[in-house]
Amino acid sequence: MATFLVAHGAWSGGWCWKKMRPLLRERGHELFTPTYTGIGERVHLASPETGLETHITDILNVLQFEDLRNVCLIGHSYGGMVATSVADRVPERLAHIVYLDAFVPRHGQCLFDLRTAEAHGVTGETSRTAGDEWQIRPNPLPADTSESDVAWIIPRRVMQPLKTFKEPVSLSGKGDHVPKTYIYCTRPGPVDVFRAFAEQARENHAWRYFEIDASHSPHITAPEALAALLDKIVTFP
Repeated sequence: MATFLVAHGAWSGGWCWKKMRPLLRERGHELFTPTYTGIGERVHLASPETGLETHITDILNVLQFEDLRNVCLIGHSYGGMVATSVADRVPERLAHIVYLDAFVPRHGQCLFDLRTAEAHGVTGETSRTAGDEWQIRPNPLPADTSESDVAWIIPRRVMQPLKTFKEPVSLSGKGDHVPKTYIYCTRPGPVDVFRAFAEQARENHAWRYFEIDASHSPHITAPEALAALLDKIVTFP
């Protein structure tokens, strides 16, 4: 049995991994899907001071208070920023990091440093609701998201505090030795932000590399295929 812990993507929460829970449980694994401060069911805690460091602390606290060890940490999309930092802080608690169509930052980089100019245009800059300028509007959903999933997702997606995209990671290199896998989703959206990270992983012999025939959120659009792939990754390391 493996223990999976998810560092989820922007604008969502642990709720969006709901389909994966029974699928991984059927394979004998355990899945923890916490939600970051300021989004999802914790949206009431959002403030201009909610940053990347806040979300790193959220995941570190799950590891500590649940006393999790030998964990397979999944970083999806923005969650790659969080997962990379968590691995640098507590590498001794991790068995593996899986980057699922995710950003892979280097020391001193923030998410805005890693997005293309096209991607900035897709998202827009900041919200201007009630005069505030400290939140980022959600990206559009992948075109192949079913109508039922759109109806489930849209009411639950909320704006993301801007500081989470502007705050850089601070890395010491302690997480470099943790085994790493990159999963690239081969059905890109309007802007293929993650191809560069996938190519770097594929060319790095220290990484494992897989592709999945899915759009950016396979835990929603292709959960069975993702569950099978995650099971393969931890069963045949």
